[in-house]
Amino acid sequence: MKHLLILISILLLSSPLIGDNHKGETLYLWETSSGWVWKGFGEKETHPKYEGDVENGKPNGVGFLTSPNGGKYIGVWKDGFVNGQGTYTSKNGSKYVGEFRDGTPTGQGTTTSNDGEKYVGEFKDGVRHGQGTLTTPDGSKYVGEFKNGKRNGKGTMTLSDGTKYVGEYKDGVRNGLGTKTWSNGDKYQGEWKNSRINGQGTYTSQDGTKGKGEFKDNTPWNISLYGKYGNFTGKYVNGVKQ
Repeated sequence: MKHLLILISILLLSSPLIGDNHKGETLYLWETSSGWVWKGFGEKETHPKYEGDVENGKPNGVGFLTSPNGGKYIGVWKDGFVNGQGTYTSKNGSKYVGEFRDGTPTGQGTTTSNDGEKYVGEFKDGVRHGQGTLTTPDGSKYVGEFKNGKRNGKGTMTLSDGTKYVGEYKDGVRNGLGTKTWSNGDKYQGEWKNSRINGQGTYTSQDGTKGKGEFKDNTPWNISLYGKYGNFTGKYVNGVKQ
């Protein structure tokens, strides 16, 4: 994806050298003293090579671009920009399939990394932004909101062992209100900060016993303890069990 964004930024600076319309034209991208320009000749080993529709000296319509670094793009172009539906594949096999706007992934799309990570959802200016689903090679899955490439807003994270968190995120980590249920049946409902239990909440163990009150950095701080039948059994004060 990084190679694509660099290449597209170059395309934004390119200027026309051909004045009419052609189908099946071949162009090469050259760096000159005045900037990047398209020419009708070049070497594919050193110049990005475009094959497809051309209008006014710029890629316009459907075309295929091959970069010397091994990256490939096939899809829609408009006035020299990648615009519309397309597919970019990097040399290492990572792939983006979806919408582009002015050279960057924007809109609905799917990225698949060569390590098996997959994201399906919304993009803005080349990063995950909006609703999406992220699946990682370890089997974990996040479904929810993204902002500027990070989990942000409401979402659900499910790990491969069945542990699940449903709640709020900020800047990629758990922040705000949320519920986490562990694979052994334990559950916490309440406030989070920096992915740690912080604030008011209730921790319920698999045997039905509970702790209600204030937690600090994953530790019971000022809480009351209850048995599985609701009877009071003790408390914590400033992190010390009484």
